Amino acid sequence: MTKQSPRPTVLVVGLGGTIAMTPSATDGAARPTLSAEDLLAAVPQLADTDVDIKTLSFTAKPGASLTLDDIEELASRLWAMDSEGAFDGIVVTQGTDTLEETSYLLSLLYEAKAPLVVTGAMRAPYLAGADGPANLLAAVTVAASPQACGLGVLVVFNDQVFDAARVHKSHSTSTNAFTAPDTGPLGSVVEGRLRLLATPAHKPLPMAAALTRPARVGLYVASLGDDGALLASLLDQVDGMVIAGFGVGHVPETWVPILQKAAQRIPVVFASRTGGGTTLTHAYGFDGSEKDLLSCGLIGAGHLDPYKARHLLTVLLRSGAGREKVRATFAPAGSTSEGRG
Repeated sequence: MTKQSPRPTVLVVGLGGTIAMTPSATDGAARPTLSAEDLLAAVPQLADTDVDIKTLSFTAKPGASLTLDDIEELASRLWAMDSEGAFDGIVVTQGTDTLEETSYLLSLLYEAKAPLVVTGAMRAPYLAGADGPANLLAAVTVAASPQACGLGVLVVFNDQVFDAARVHKSHSTSTNAFTAPDTGPLGSVVEGRLRLLATPAHKPLPMAAALTRPARVGLYVASLGDDGALLASLLDQVDGMVIAGFGVGHVPETWVPILQKAAQRIPVVFASRTGGGTTLTHAYGFDGSEKDLLSCGLIGAGHLDPYKARHLLTVLLRSGAGREKVRATFAPAGSTSEGRG
């Protein structure tokens, strides 16, 4: 199916989440029930955008229940649909609990001409000040803009545009919950148009191989006083591990023998638990420092936060990548194309 109209066509895909929730008749608590068509009906201003809109109600889940398999299936389906030339842009609506993760996953799995924009809502449609309609309107505007082409997967929230690799949910309830600590937004939507101010320094290359291999990747957060006993037990049960370390990538010195042993068997990546900044390579040299961990065979995540680092490692392992491929991929993906981890 190819598009017929000379106007830009945007596909709106519904995955559920707060933006699609209504109150239960039994207890009044919110649950995802609205379709993509329902979401569009709540935004009459879309008629003024000069954009043709199609819909796809893909699933209806809270963000916390989405899986990697869901996102892989979605990416494959959108890729196939894009090859038919039926639309010029895509908007995915979903729950905000995992939006910072799924958007990055999509950037690893989706490669097509049409810009892909992810959005959602912090307030359900039936609440005063619901932000879903405004976010959907802004997301459609960005997805239909020629300026969005070639920027990779974007997140649009509160009229701000973010790089999927940098976006972070920094508040549990605020409608201004999404930020990008290292870079700030790439632009904003003003007077119904995308105002682009910057472009991503690095766009991950989508993985060409199918994710056919099973791989379980753990995420373990460093905290004061943890002796590493639980970490050692967990490392025996996974195919890869991401350590959310202190500061620039530090861990307690008691962890070093445990991590060194594990790194001989599986890829172990260390990231910063702070949510901003980067891991370093040689500024500190004490036991458990970033220099020490690198010498023990661990891999630095650079600017990737622990959640995104876990998804990159998972996709690599499920696609059959070996240790050197993992290391080589994290070097540029963790920082910029000039980076080395």
